[in-house]
Amino acid sequence: MVRGKTQMKRIENASRRQVTFSKRRNGLLKKAYELSVLCDAEVGLMIFSSSGKLHEFASPSMQKMVERHHSTHNTTNEQDNKGLNRKITNMEEKIRILELTQRKMSGEDLRTCSMKELNQLEVQIERGLRHIRARKTEILLGQVEELKRKECLLLEENTFLRKQVLAMNAIGFGSVQYFEVEVETQLDIRPPVCTRSPSCK
Repeated sequence: MVRGKTQMKRIENASRRQVTFSKRRNGLLKKAYELSVLCDAEVGLMIFSSSGKLHEFASPSMQKMVERHHSTHNTTNEQDNKGLNRKITNMEEKIRILELTQRKMSGEDLRTCSMKELNQLEVQIERGLRHIRARKTEILLGQVEELKRKECLLLEENTFLRKQVLAMNAIGFGSVQYFEVEVETQLDIRPPVCTRSPSCK
């Protein structure tokens, strides 16, 4: 009879779940025992069921297994801490050397330098100055090229506008004509007449 592949998910049926737990627990304990006997290995196995019941196997004893585990774990942590401390010390030394070099490059703390160190420092500074000047020249040349490009664009635009103005003048645009317009009115302008006072007559 071919057994189907077991799906790795929680068994919902409580009875089936308990039966499966018992079978697989016994098989796991048996494998742990065989491993300890056949390979002369120290094996410690602890299983807690869903109800909280403990099932365990240990060779030679669980107490010794736990103590050995703690001892090994502490030793590993100590080794990790030592390695980390060495890395921190190396980084601090590198930072100290970089800070000292930076001060010397700035002209500080030069009294402790020998003639050889001063010559090396001078060479480094001159090399750095050459790189700085080369970069400045590169930037200036780029700015000059950009200005030339903008100048060409402006000249082209100016030429285009001149051609447009000449073309408009050629077809009559741009000249302004003035016309005189006579306006006729029907207003009769006479001297004012006073009708209220006798002196106005």
